[in-house]
Amino acid sequence: MEKNSLQRKLSVREFFKRFPDDAACLERLMDIRFGLRHDCRMCGVVNATFHRLENRKAYCCAHCGGHVYPCAGTIFEKSRTSLQNWFYAIYLFTTTRHGVSGMELHRVLGVTRKCGYRMGMQIRELMEKADVKGMLGGSLKHVEMDEAFVGGRNLGRGKKNMMENKVVVFGIKERGGYLRAAVVPDATIASLRPVVLENVKPGTIVSTDEHKGYNLLVRDGYIHGTVSHGMKEYVRTDEIGVEHSVNSVESFWRLFKASVRGTHVQISREHAQKYVNEFVTRQNYRDLGNGMFDVLLSAL
Repeated sequence: MEKNSLQRKLSVREFFKRFPDDAACLERLMDIRFGLRHDCRMCGVVNATFHRLENRKAYCCAHCGGHVYPCAGTIFEKSRTSLQNWFYAIYLFTTTRHGVSGMELHRVLGVTRKCGYRMGMQIRELMEKADVKGMLGGSLKHVEMDEAFVGGRNLGRGKKNMMENKVVVFGIKERGGYLRAAVVPDATIASLRPVVLENVKPGTIVSTDEHKGYNLLVRDGYIHGTVSHGMKEYVRTDEIGVEHSVNSVESFWRLFKASVRGTHVQISREHAQKYVNEFVTRQNYRDLGNGMFDVLLSAL
């Protein structure tokens, strides 16, 4: 498949042309997970041919008749929802910018509210599994860090009242690279520092705002520069010519917060990380377009 076709997102018409029924979905799943021709684990024949069994979500080896179940061990196993509905739900998650709610799946797929919610949560877990792994940064590389307070209500003046019931999310974005984000208990050094050490290589150039939670970065081996939002400073060039800002992370927070308000209305603290993972994965694979769908299926 050409690179341009992977980067372009499928239209709805193209999706249903590609997956007109459950049989086409099962064949695609079989091809991605095992291959329509692969070495049979039963008889050991190299590059064996496998044929679809009628009235079963299974394929059998043309040499020994051994069965392969493409749905086994996946979110599709034992599900009474059709494979085409599952594939379309995954398609919606890969083409949207603002997320997909359980109620939207309920309305679009014609499933129950409970089923729509469960499908959404399972797809979010799949997206987290498919996300890019590995540490960010390194020598001469630059990352931005920023924390955000999501959801809840402002109960009055004062920082304590404004942050009541809000979920604290900490984001790390490598310039020209990938994004990481984690729900943390609070915005203190004790909560932020372990996330930084786990995700960013020492020696990396780090840009943050003036928040005190980042004060130990230099001691941990990072090259730390700040911008002072309190002084209306959003971009600063230091004495060695490095430009510091956190605009890339803040643009992600703007999208995420708007999506929570507009699509989900609210998210619980218990499941907040799953929603964060969904948006992070979509951000990291945004340039793949059509290819993001196959990446998620491969993660099964």
